[in-house]
Amino acid sequence: MTVNFETRLDRRFAKLKAEGRGGLVTFLTAGDPDPVTALKILKGLPAAGADVIELGMPFSDPMADGPAIQASSLRALNAGMTLVKTLDQVREFRKDDDETPIVLMGYYNPVYHYGVDKFVKDAKAAGVDGLIVVDLPPEEEAELCLPALAGEINFIFLTTPTTDDKRLPTVVKNASGFVYYVSVTGVTGAASAQVTDVESAVARIRKYTDLPIAVGFGINTPQAAKNVADVADAAVVGSALIKVILENLDKNGKAKDGLVDKVLRFAQQLGDGVRQSKK
Repeated sequence: MTVNFETRLDRRFAKLKAEGRGGLVTFLTAGDPDPVTALKILKGLPAAGADVIELGMPFSDPMADGPAIQASSLRALNAGMTLVKTLDQVREFRKDDDETPIVLMGYYNPVYHYGVDKFVKDAKAAGVDGLIVVDLPPEEEAELCLPALAGEINFIFLTTPTTDDKRLPTVVKNASGFVYYVSVTGVTGAASAQVTDVESAVARIRKYTDLPIAVGFGINTPQAAKNVADVADAAVVGSALIKVILENLDKNGKAKDGLVDKVLRFAQQLGDGVRQSKK
């Protein structure tokens, strides 16, 4: 399908290209550790250095995620977070920021129960730019990918180290916004990305698409983010940020004073690293 609309993602990656650097994509679970604290973090991320924000849609069975993100999803659900409230957070964010792209990431089950057509309409109205739904492969494009594109929301597909040359054209055919390369096999937060492997993988993916390529999983330090941003269009950091949240919860799982500042300070360190990347 030819995409004939432009989103904030397109404009942001064009800006990064013009600046000659890679970008920082930050992932946090909506409503973690509670909706009020989460919204403060969300609103602070662009100034801290996030070029694109991935916002996790809390789900009770996040099978592709490691312990850190699984726990963040459970904390958010226990704090009363829902998909409706996730869209509300995007809407609140958009009151102050109409430029930073937001991508919702998660699983199909909550979207299915919400209703696909209603979800696409409401997500677009709230200010969502893209979707990553990890359990919907290209063969299931009619479920959500095509409705999202019809609603002018980018749909981002995942590629992995096991996605071979026969499979890649299928994966990228209806992708838009960017392509997400999962740099390590396994769940999120399980291993560290190796930049030499990432570089060769990115080069291979570029043979099949002109879309920007963001690399995630296994990036947990400013230096690692810089190294990946040197060879890809963006580095995605999630588990490492969520671990900062975990380290700043009290014994009852409530946010300690200073949690927001510590998360944003780490995001700034990541952003400073990525801004040293060269294209």
